[in-house]
Amino acid sequence: MTAILVFDIETVPDTEGFRKLHNLDLELSSADIAEMAFQSRRQVIGTDFLQLHMQKIIVISCVLRDENSFRVWSLENKEGSEAELIQRFFDGIDKYTPQLVSWNGGGFDLPVLHYRSLIHGIQALHYWDTGDNNREFKWNNYIGRYHARHLDLMDMLALYQSRAAVPLDDIAKLVGFPGKLGMDGSQIWSAFQNGEIAAIRNYCETDVVNTYLIFLRFQFIRGIFSNEKYQYECELVRATLGNSVEPHWKRFMSQWTHK
Repeated sequence: MTAILVFDIETVPDTEGFRKLHNLDLELSSADIAEMAFQSRRQVIGTDFLQLHMQKIIVISCVLRDENSFRVWSLENKEGSEAELIQRFFDGIDKYTPQLVSWNGGGFDLPVLHYRSLIHGIQALHYWDTGDNNREFKWNNYIGRYHARHLDLMDMLALYQSRAAVPLDDIAKLVGFPGKLGMDGSQIWSAFQNGEIAAIRNYCETDVVNTYLIFLRFQFIRGIFSNEKYQYECELVRATLGNSVEPHWKRFMSQWTHK
């Protein structure tokens, strides 16, 4: 079977990048610079949401389903080496050549990864291949919007209409999956400032498992999975997470009502 790799990223303001672009005083703290960046965006668009190239990746969480197992893990670096996280992510794509699955990955996660890869000089040969190295990639690659090597579930379900897109948390809970637990994206920066990297990682991991469960549901409604196969895959997730002693997975399992 083709390996399935579901991914999600968490980001914080690239305060050093903002300092460089605006020639800011070296004595300004990261918190002060971030507030300046937020205020600048509020004046332009009315919210704190920073442009994608100004978002630094601190966690990448993944689900990998291959022929042997279901696994959840996160790439993180307490020392803050963003380049290492990104390189390890793309090295995984080179190793497994998986189908990528995301929720709004085409609108957020992948463009952020693109810009940050450019900044750090990260090579990703399989990911960027559109047929020059492997002819099969000419017709099915990670870059083509309508190609299957990357499935953006939010984009697909909305028929590529941004006004029809819905939040991951809403659709997960409506199906009977746990949805978001513990925090939301607006709390990441404050949690990061407080050194709560583990809490951010746990939040990102529950998001990526919600996305995987919605992917399983999607495979069922379009007839790729029979009901028996769908139930089997859900039970595999239940069994794997049920064996974990991690508090975020215990809470996740307690909120999972879908049968």
